[in-house]
Amino acid sequence: MGIPLLDLKAQFDAIRDDVMAAVQRVIDGQRFIMGPEVAALEIAIAELVCVEHAVACASGTDALLLSLQTVEWRPGDEVITTPFTFFATAGAVVNAGARPVFVDIDPDTFLLMPDTVADAVTERTRGLIPVHLFGQMTDMEAFASVAHTAGAVVIEDAAQAIGARRRRRDGRWYTPGQIGDTAAFSFFPSKNLGGWGDGGMILSKDAGRAQRLRLLRTHGGTKMYHHDFVGTNSRLDTLQAAVLLAKLPHLTAWNEARRRNAAVYNEGLSDVEGISTPVVDPANEHVYHQYTIRVSEHRDSLLEHLRSRGIGCAVYYPVPLHLQPCFADLGYRAGQLPVAEQAVGEVVSLPIGPELRQDQLHEVIDAVRAWRP
Repeated sequence: MGIPLLDLKAQFDAIRDDVMAAVQRVIDGQRFIMGPEVAALEIAIAELVCVEHAVACASGTDALLLSLQTVEWRPGDEVITTPFTFFATAGAVVNAGARPVFVDIDPDTFLLMPDTVADAVTERTRGLIPVHLFGQMTDMEAFASVAHTAGAVVIEDAAQAIGARRRRRDGRWYTPGQIGDTAAFSFFPSKNLGGWGDGGMILSKDAGRAQRLRLLRTHGGTKMYHHDFVGTNSRLDTLQAAVLLAKLPHLTAWNEARRRNAAVYNEGLSDVEGISTPVVDPANEHVYHQYTIRVSEHRDSLLEHLRSRGIGCAVYYPVPLHLQPCFADLGYRAGQLPVAEQAVGEVVSLPIGPELRQDQLHEVIDAVRAWRP
């Protein structure tokens, strides 16, 4: 692959000494489970996003699931979310004992629209999961208003949005976790801040909820062999925490590089017929976990064309969640959520990593411009 969709080796080569030194310290200390690096990472992430509490866990999926498990769900309780996201968003709802309800997305940003969500609220609605998709935040002030009216919790799926922020109505910035009841980060290797395996973090403003999350990740107890309730094993490995701590000082610069790369793409692709570049809500500071264009016709032809030239590309996500076989019992049919269904047939994500050189960006642009369906 001449230009991979994600080049983790290039990232590692640039920070090799820092990361390897951090890993070696863990090896020398031999505290592989809940070592001091885990607590240090929690403090650092909480400071980064200006949220009181951060609780490390084993994955982004667990960050969602544990957040949901802080709620006492009743039979028939519903959680409203998007059909255009990674499976874990809705899978966690089912695994927590609730029922996902899908509503359509904004055709420009792909984000959930608070007004549409408000229209879907019923007496069974007890949760909302807005997704900060591809690195762009949803309107959390509006979602908080919807949740207050509905008496529902708000869990932000911020797996792709570490470092993102959005302007409040009064002009101040806010970040994931500052408005919702919890927010979930993922440290999967492909994320803007990625580990060497799975990892996650849960943010919360509430001390009681944060304490319950800490118990949930360690089988429901603070003392060995004593359990206040049934939890699970969802601890972040000390080695992963060390890697993430070594990478964290670079995150701001990496996100800035992603925005610069996106600007180059926007300029080079804005006049290509049949191609739409990403739409950014003016209130948002996007971190471009993915740079996702829309192709009005013959999308798969463009994928084949780019791959034939050694350019990495991908479709996130090819099947909307409401049409996944495992959710057939929910009763959704093709055509019910037309915006999401159209999006899955048109989206293509291009390489956007901070390690990309200018000549590589222009090679991608030239390849897209040379495509003939």
